Amino acid sequence: MSPLEMPASGWIVLAVAQAMLMLMFAPLASGFSRVLRAKIHSRKGPGILQDYRDIAKLLRRQSVAPSNAGFIFWIMPWVLIVTMLLIGMALPTVTQVSPFPISGDIITDIYLLAIFRFFFALAGIDSNSMFGGLGSSRELTLGILVEPILILTIVVVALAVGTTDLGYISHALATTPWHQPLTIILAGVICAFALFIEMGKLPFDSAEAEQELQEGPVTEYSGASLAMVKLGLGLKQLVVAQLFLAIFIPWGKAASLNADGLFAAFVILFIKLLVVFLIAGIAENTMARFRFMKIHRAIFPAFLVAVLALVFLIFGW
Repeated sequence: MSPLEMPASGWIVLAVAQAMLMLMFAPLASGFSRVLRAKIHSRKGPGILQDYRDIAKLLRRQSVAPSNAGFIFWIMPWVLIVTMLLIGMALPTVTQVSPFPISGDIITDIYLLAIFRFFFALAGIDSNSMFGGLGSSRELTLGILVEPILILTIVVVALAVGTTDLGYISHALATTPWHQPLTIILAGVICAFALFIEMGKLPFDSAEAEQELQEGPVTEYSGASLAMVKLGLGLKQLVVAQLFLAIFIPWGKAASLNADGLFAAFVILFIKLLVVFLIAGIAENTMARFRFMKIHRAIFPAFLVAVLALVFLIFGW
């Protein structure tokens, strides 16, 4: 299927269905992380469905905004959800090719992730809140540190395969031997590190307490708008996890729109996601949060390893 070709109706239905399923199960993914954290900390904690209850309660309440908040403040929750849904539609999560290749180019997906962060940070500034501005500056700083690593690792894989189409990359890595295994494995490890940060996990996460500076971008949100922001942040965790699985662990997917094949692929995808969130949860709960001014000390070595993966690619390793 050509990236510029309009997909058939069956593929469009699959793309919309998998995006809606991601939106539906986003609170479940974040709830699983909270339950795992509580178990590791030897406390009862909230139930796995608590995020559903919180979002349902917030959706019934009125959204209140600062009197001087602008247009960006109001559209930010929608931008978060729409950008992640566009990526979710294009991910070859249960099929060997992208069901919606129009937004399935990795360059497009990188831009959509950047738009997510840009509007998330800009809304904090647009709220004219002191905490919002400080939190936004930290969010943008973290993006400047992390996004080059993510871009470099994904571009290395794209150069190794010879295409930027996410569906072709996934299909090629799943069906043909890796000609440069060391390059792809190294890029996969560093990409996992970058996406771990994108998921907002410790020690790089935003603090949950509203008085924390890192929570600044959403401090002024309430009611239905806050529910949508929480839904968008949870959806991002699920999308970036599946982005990693689609590129670096692309096995166990259906070759066609066959009901039995799709069901088996969904089961395999669920197991993959369970393992990913379990590993991420264990990793984040074995580390303490970094001081923000020292985050670059952990991120810069990862950038050097990403450059090393590019060197291996040049030398054909």
